[in-house]
Amino acid sequence: MRPEPGQKAPDFKGVDQDGKTISLNDFKGQKLILYFYPKDNTPGCTAEACDLRDNYEMWLSKGYKVVGVSPDSVKSHQKFIAKYNLPFPLISDPDKEILKAYGAWGPKKLYGREYEGVLRTTFVIDENGVIEQVFSKVKTKEHTKQILETLEKK
Repeated sequence: MRPEPGQKAPDFKGVDQDGKTISLNDFKGQKLILYFYPKDNTPGCTAEACDLRDNYEMWLSKGYKVVGVSPDSVKSHQKFIAKYNLPFPLISDPDKEILKAYGAWGPKKLYGREYEGVLRTTFVIDENGVIEQVFSKVKTKEHTKQILETLEKK
């Protein structure tokens, strides 16, 4: 079940690329863009991460933190961050606990074959830990624009 806007964001705890534990509580009083993506160093995931990176200062100026989550290892995240100079943490979720809590793990189809995988999803969470917006059809190359346009309509 994917949490919806207006609901409290599911609590989470995970380890980032530096082995540091990050939880939803760390962002109390701050806005958060929490995005789930399938795999480091793949074209769509790289485009999405770089779009958020290129707009990171703007997000910070608007009071938002950015955190990515994927099932990749801490080591994979370290390489991905180094290669693309990403300024925000990436949480390693190999057991898919956070992914499942946010409904970002489920059935996918590729060439008619069905399998379980990461459903690329972004959650915008407000200062009180309430979900403001959910994006399940992410435009990887212009994700920042997509989020901003939706938030400005509110």
